[in-house]
Amino acid sequence: MTIPDHRAESFLRMIRRARRGRHKIYLGYAAGVGKTYQMLLEAHRLKADGIDVAVGLVETHGRAETEALLAGLEQIPRRKLTYRGITIEELDLAAVLARRPAVALVDELAHTNAPGSGNDKRYQDVEDLQAAGIHVISTLNIQHLESLYETVERATGVKVRERIPDPVVLEADQLVNVDITTEDLRRRLEEGKVYTNERIETALTHFFLPANLEQLRELALRELAAQIDARRRDPQADESSANSDQVMVCLSSRGPNSGALLRYASRLAGRLNRNWYALYVQTAKEGPAAIDAATQRMLADTLTLAQQLGATVFTYKGDDVVKTILQFAREHRVGHIVIGTPGRPPRLRQRLRGIGSIVDRLIQEGTGTTVVVLDTKRLAG
Repeated sequence: MTIPDHRAESFLRMIRRARRGRHKIYLGYAAGVGKTYQMLLEAHRLKADGIDVAVGLVETHGRAETEALLAGLEQIPRRKLTYRGITIEELDLAAVLARRPAVALVDELAHTNAPGSGNDKRYQDVEDLQAAGIHVISTLNIQHLESLYETVERATGVKVRERIPDPVVLEADQLVNVDITTEDLRRRLEEGKVYTNERIETALTHFFLPANLEQLRELALRELAAQIDARRRDPQADESSANSDQVMVCLSSRGPNSGALLRYASRLAGRLNRNWYALYVQTAKEGPAAIDAATQRMLADTLTLAQQLGATVFTYKGDDVVKTILQFAREHRVGHIVIGTPGRPPRLRQRLRGIGSIVDRLIQEGTGTTVVVLDTKRLAG
């Protein structure tokens, strides 16, 4: 009996995961809620139980309570790099791999490494540690999730530059929400327990406004609830079921704000606990020789972001875009099609001939499929 390819791939993923180190994330809604503090408390508990624990990198930010908890824990020396005349200290991935503790503490998962580091992002360092069989405990603030970029900007007015792909959190073995009231957090800030004195006033009147903190706290609690719901389901049962509720997003080479479109689809798939796909249909007018280099780079960046967010990416060729999309939807049991608003409406001659936009045709011809039209032009503005 021959095992179907997707079954073999699923079994291979299970084998690889069994060899990997586990990953536990302490999640919070802002700096100062106590993520690093709780991580260090756990490290001391593990050490007391005879577990080999080492600090790969912990950022105390001068907080006396946090610094006190480093006492008694082995700290692997950091790697020092010089960039533009400034000495920067980073996680020494090679040293942690050589030391090979059972558990490594790696703070601030979304951190961007200094130029000259082996990996661009710290979460990639963590993945390398896991691949070597080392268990990792790390920390993360909710605003750094890639799919929440627009949501956080609308809620707080802040553009978060350091972001991590959602699958990093989705694939974590444990997620612990570290939560305190927003009033308590602001009080800690005022008492100098979060930032140094010169940063307190600016923080209180900008990012740490009560409304901002309440929005972020709600996002963190929702994310945890969604994760619990997803983990409660049987992934093998979901994989083998013949449901028609997968999610797909339709991409264009010139679509405005494709990132927002992808992040929305990622959140929708997460809420439904379903696989999702990103499909780009290349027409004859959009061949590599027909579009300029800037558009090609934009498209490549869009497809890369889709992969980072956890989508399975497909590029099909076809001049009837709607027909290609709907055929893909049928073959992959797609129940939700996400698409952006059309770049321009059909010309008068096309309307007179009864030819509507791609969105119009999807709604008319996509029987039994939910079509979600996102106003990406508004988001882009």
